[in-house]
This record gives sequence, C-alpha cells and structure tokens, in this order.
Amino acid sequence: MQPAIARAESPPPGRAIWTGAGLVLLLALAALTRFLELNVPGWLEDTGAAGIARAIEFPIYATVLGLAANAVLARLGLRERMRAAFRTEFFIKTGLVLLGASINLSLIVSAAGPAILQAVLLISTIFLFTWWLGGVVGLDARLRALLAAAVSICGVSAAIAAAGAVHARREQLAYAASLVVLFAIPMIFVQPWLASLLGLPEVVAGAWIGGNIDTTAAVTAAGTIVGEDALKVATIVKLTQNAMMGFVAVLLTLYFVMRVEKSADASRPGLSEIWRRFPKFVLGFIAASVIATWWLTTVPADQGKATIAIVNNLRVWFFILAFASIGLELRVVSVREAGWRPLAVFGIATFANLVVALALASILFAGFTLD
Repeated sequence: MQPAIARAESPPPGRAIWTGAGLVLLLALAALTRFLELNVPGWLEDTGAAGIARAIEFPIYATVLGLAANAVLARLGLRERMRAAFRTEFFIKTGLVLLGASINLSLIVSAAGPAILQAVLLISTIFLFTWWLGGVVGLDARLRALLAAAVSICGVSAAIAAAGAVHARREQLAYAASLVVLFAIPMIFVQPWLASLLGLPEVVAGAWIGGNIDTTAAVTAAGTIVGEDALKVATIVKLTQNAMMGFVAVLLTLYFVMRVEKSADASRPGLSEIWRRFPKFVLGFIAASVIATWWLTTVPADQGKATIAIVNNLRVWFFILAFASIGLELRVVSVREAGWRPLAVFGIATFANLVVALALASILFAGFTLD
C-alpha cells in the first residue's frame, strides 16, 4: 500500500463564487453610498433639512445600507457564505494610508503655529478625561480608546485608527462612528450661534469650531456660517488634529500591549511583540504625508491640488467599503448591549471639549491674523 500523500485542505466548493458575489454586493453598496452622499444635499437644498443633509457623511450611509443588506442576507442564509469579501480591516488601513496624503505638514507649520499647540493641549486633555470617565462607568478598554480618540482628535477617522491599534470589535467602531455624527450635526448650528452670542472674532471662532467639531464636513459647514476667515482657521486646526492621529495610534498600541493585555504573571513584552502588534499602516500614513508634502513643493499648485483630489477620492471609496463591510457584519444585539454608558461618556466629553477648546482658542488665537 502506498503511503497517503498529505494534501493542502481544499477550499469549500463554490467559495470563490460566493466571495465574488459578496464583492459585487459590496461595490454596489459603495456606489449607492457615494450617490446618496453627493446628491442628497442637493435634493434637500431648499428645505429645513439642508444643513443636516450636508453634515451626514458616508459612514452613516454606508453603515445603514450595509445593515439593510445584512438583514436580507441573514434571512436568506447567505451572509456567512459571502463574508470573506467583507475585508473591513484591509479597507480601513488602506484608506488611512491614503488619508496621510491630504495632511500637508508644511501648511500646518507655516500657516498656523498656534494650531499645533492647541492640538497637543486639547487632544491630551480631552483624551485623558474621556479615558478616565469611561473607566469610571466601567466601559471596555477598547471602546474607551475609540470614544476618547474620536472626541479628542478627528471623529470617525480617529476612531478607525484607534480601532486598528487596539483591535476593537466592529460593533464598537460602528457605535463610535454613529455617536460622532449624532453630536456633530447639532453643533453645526449651535457653535456659530454661541460664537455670535459671545462676540468672538472670526479667527477665534474658527479655531474653536475646528478644535471641537469632530467631522470635516460639519467643521466646514459651521465655519462657512461664521465667515471666510473662520472657515480657513477651522480647516487648519482640524487638519492639525488629523496629523496627530498616527502618533496617538502608536501610543495606544504601546499602552495596550504593555498594560491592558498584559496578564499579572506575564513578563514585560519585548520589542518583537510590540513590533508585531504595532499598526504598520501608521508608517504608511506618515510616509504618504511626508511624500505628499514634498511633492506639492515640486509641481504647480493646480497640478498638485488635482492629484491630491484624486487620492482623496480613492481614500473615500476605501472608507465607504470599510463601513459597508461593518454594516454587513454587524451584530445589532452587541450594540444594544452597550447601553447608555457610552452615550453618556461621549456627551460629557463633548461638552468638556467645547469648554476647553474655547479657552485655548481664546488664548492662542487672540490677535492672530491670516496672511
């Protein structure tokens, strides 16, 4: 008798077909998301919901559509067969690397020095406060990290980066992203009104808006309401906070490896373990930012702007695919089990951010003028 020959395990019959079908579904959901994001604001332009429509970004459309498809696939018994196509982590990390290309480091340094100091102080203060508050009410450490990053840095993008650094669950990321948009929409109207009520100069109001509101679309909308100078400063401040995202992701990785996930009887993890857990996409994010910053100095402004616009559009597509995948894989019961505590933590932290950002903007941007 001839000895049996060891063979690699064959994939289940039809797996490639079902994965392809899942990818087609995912691309269709992404296309529908993009269509809604680009057209809904125009459809509602002359209605009372115009401001809300402009503030709702692709994460909400993509997640909702993914959830709807999730329910249909689950009912038909097809979700698990297509699941290999829903590569959430890959889409997220690729999008974050592409996001780095939009962070022009030279613009931040030359255009608004105070924005750097404000970003460091604001992120440090609000992140630590949110982390502490989440611990007080007993939130899971990973969810605490997502909420702290989202409210202190730059909303959904920061939550995505934190999720990769701490290995958060998809349900936790979807929950954090929903809270970001839920709180950002009313702030579009509340903060410009408060700025007017307080008699803030446009530059100070812009720095306050950029430091407090968590989504780029909402920052743009609120800044536009206040004025042109406010919009410019708000954009620079938000851009500066975005640039801090990679640094925070690195610190989160180190903290979780050395403290949160280290058992009491385990030895201190070595450099190899830290490197294994280190989110490599952060290096891509930084490299993309450095390369884009250098490249923009070597080409005409129009050419540079057009190229970065293409990269930004590609980045949005990857993020849309990521959030559609989250919706497709989401277990709603897990979100429901989170209860009221994450909502309370995010709400209190947002109010604290509002107060601290106002104080810093008033001090650091007093007398500041745009060239």
